[in-house]
Amino acid sequence: MDARFATTRWSVVLIAGQHTTSGRESLARLCQSYWFPLYAYVRRRGYSSEDAQDLTQAFFTRLLEKNWVAAADQTKGRFRSFLLSAMKHFLADEWDRERAQKRGGGALLSLEFATAEAQYSREPADAETPERIFERRWALTLLDQVLGRLRSEYEREGKAALFAALHPCLVGERTEQPYAELARSLDSSEAAIKSAVYRLRQRYRQLLHEEIASTLGEGDTVQDELRYLFAVLSTA
Repeated sequence: MDARFATTRWSVVLIAGQHTTSGRESLARLCQSYWFPLYAYVRRRGYSSEDAQDLTQAFFTRLLEKNWVAAADQTKGRFRSFLLSAMKHFLADEWDRERAQKRGGGALLSLEFATAEAQYSREPADAETPERIFERRWALTLLDQVLGRLRSEYEREGKAALFAALHPCLVGERTEQPYAELARSLDSSEAAIKSAVYRLRQRYRQLLHEEIASTLGEGDTVQDELRYLFAVLSTA
């Protein structure tokens, strides 16, 4: 791998460079979760939807096959920064060779391109740079991952209906939440609902910190990354 891709071995893929099964699975999970921001970046660079699909699939196939993470600097950087830098160089250096391969051939990840273009079509039709599109999509994807993990936990506990009713309370001020209305709809007390919302928010924050930590380098902090991502969203 080219030294230009150097960044970090992120906490969730610390052993990926050792070619272990658990390391490769962790890296594949991150790629599976965060491929769409790169697709949006490639589309904003001016590639057609078909070419962007080919490029994104080929990029992750090479990333996993060549184990680029193993050659990364262990002391600095974020996973999102690594992916964006690697994709930039991939577009510059690798596309001519990769496009000669059969579309989708040898893919190591199954990416849901059927919905990707619909998602991308919702991006603002302005002059935002590809990098800004990538960063906003990364932040939104991260929040979606956290919400999905939280939803899955509630579903495993047989509390899908409770989650569906309470998850809107994750946003907004506590004083603005319709606790009395929720209590009536769930045949519960207002005190019980407030307690359930408190636990929901606590668990959401824990999962959010875990998800962010899995993408950080050794010298980075969750709070710094959290502030940065919310700043990205606030300027969207």
